[in-house]
Amino acid sequence: MKTTYQYSLEGQETERLYFRRITEHDFDTWIAFCEYPDSLKYIFSQEQLKVEDPIERCKMWFKRVFDRYENGLGGMNALIDKQTGAMVGQCGLLVQTIDDKQELEIGYSLMPAHRGKGFALEAAKKCKEFAFENNYSNSLISVIVPQNIASIKVALNNGMTLDKTTTSHGELVNVFRINKI
Repeated sequence: MKTTYQYSLEGQETERLYFRRITEHDFDTWIAFCEYPDSLKYIFSQEQLKVEDPIERCKMWFKRVFDRYENGLGGMNALIDKQTGAMVGQCGLLVQTIDDKQELEIGYSLMPAHRGKGFALEAAKKCKEFAFENNYSNSLISVIVPQNIASIKVALNNGMTLDKTTTSHGELVNVFRINKI
């Protein structure tokens, strides 16, 4: 059953990447993300962090992705390297509630083998452009724990600035923002 996936970038492309909907067939590939010790340490789902088994973590991740799709809360897209066909990560527009206000977030997570190659920034820029072109919001955020220096660099290079520091899911987070011009 295909449900409405609000804020989907399915079918969008960048120079090196193709965006598509995540499917159950991506599960085995995404386990590598969940096996890598540093992958989840900056994601502030305490429930996920308590689970040590990578397969169970991956099941939780996919449940959250599909719940977002089904409930109109945006969602991650599989990022496919056009040259190799490999899934390099996930990126998308996510509805988040920060300080009791609904906001549209650019979220991104990269497979360990594909980090440091500019894929996150390339995908995040596409999300920004797509959201503003489609008038989804007048501003976009990225919610990042202060220790996640790599993601902070992506947000800054995507034109975002630190808007505020607050708590989300019981964790201290920085909220980076960019306003539509």
